[in-house]
Amino acid sequence: MTGARFVAASMVFLFHVATLRIFADGAGISGALTCATKSAATVGVSFFFLLSGFVLTWSARPDDTYRGFLRRRLVKIYPNHAVTFGLAMLVFAAASTPWSTALLNLLLLQAWVPKPDVFLSVNGPSWSLSCELFFYAMFPLLLPRLVRIRAEQLWAYAAGVAGTVIALPLLGSLLPASPRFPEGFAGTVLADQSVDQMWFLYAFPPVRLLDFVLGMLMARIVLTGRWVGPGRGVAVALTIVGYLVGLIVPMTYTVNAVLIVPLALLVPALAVGDERVGRSWLSSPVMRRLGEASFAFYLVHEIVLVVMRAGIGFDRELGRGAGLIFVALAFLVSLGMAVLLHRLVESPMVLRWGRPTQGKRIETDAAVRVEPL
Repeated sequence: MTGARFVAASMVFLFHVATLRIFADGAGISGALTCATKSAATVGVSFFFLLSGFVLTWSARPDDTYRGFLRRRLVKIYPNHAVTFGLAMLVFAAASTPWSTALLNLLLLQAWVPKPDVFLSVNGPSWSLSCELFFYAMFPLLLPRLVRIRAEQLWAYAAGVAGTVIALPLLGSLLPASPRFPEGFAGTVLADQSVDQMWFLYAFPPVRLLDFVLGMLMARIVLTGRWVGPGRGVAVALTIVGYLVGLIVPMTYTVNAVLIVPLALLVPALAVGDERVGRSWLSSPVMRRLGEASFAFYLVHEIVLVVMRAGIGFDRELGRGAGLIFVALAFLVSLGMAVLLHRLVESPMVLRWGRPTQGKRIETDAAVRVEPL
């Protein structure tokens, strides 16, 4: 699954390449890339949210503590966020970001505000960390309750959560159709989309908590021996089908509804795949290294793209060859910065501050008593 994380982060990279409109229309790439990557960021983010719930549940320890868990999760995500926040502010965001918006972003509260200049402020991808922070705060409260669900009922609960996600676009359609995303999103898949509807379905932390909870349920299904889902190949095929469906349905369904079931099957299929059919290319040393740097890559890539786009001029569009060189160079620069961020910031902070501490325990089985945070 570590290698799969880098694949998901790369899909988000491609989506943001498309939003920057790098290629000239005459090159025959710009429109095709925008259409082809419509599902890319959504599948990447949904995969991360499901994977987060799955892995945290899979690795939960009976002797863990509330305080220790929350501290370790903050140490994992916040140093990278602080560095990339500072970098984005330094190179382009400070001039156009009000201090109140910058503060919300720094504190990872931006996803709670239904305004694109807030929840996509400073370093755009960091909105998902705002959701993750909420997930982490809820995890110690949710895990004891999920542990109490009888094993034979887990699939029904998972189906209920997935069904809720699939039905949410109907609820989202009741929100105002205006305001629409501003002119800066012209030519992207967000053009002419309702801000309120997209924020509610894509960025609102309590709604995205459903992805996280579904990941937790899938982990419980595997841990209790109830996994009867497809193998890796079938799960990947279903995900590809969901991706393609996402290209043709309304954006309110693309953001999560059409991919939630395939991804919910893909994550456990990847987790148990090595035991059933052996290692795959995703388990290779190279992919494992890339996967370890995927979080840093996710946070730095848009900064690199924006700076490089500004360097050639936002009004200038490139031909096919020059555009492909631009994308390849941006990818390599992003990867290089991600490796440095992972090695110099993320890993040292986790090693220094990511150790367990004593305190109240998180319940991981029925024998452990639940105590309030």
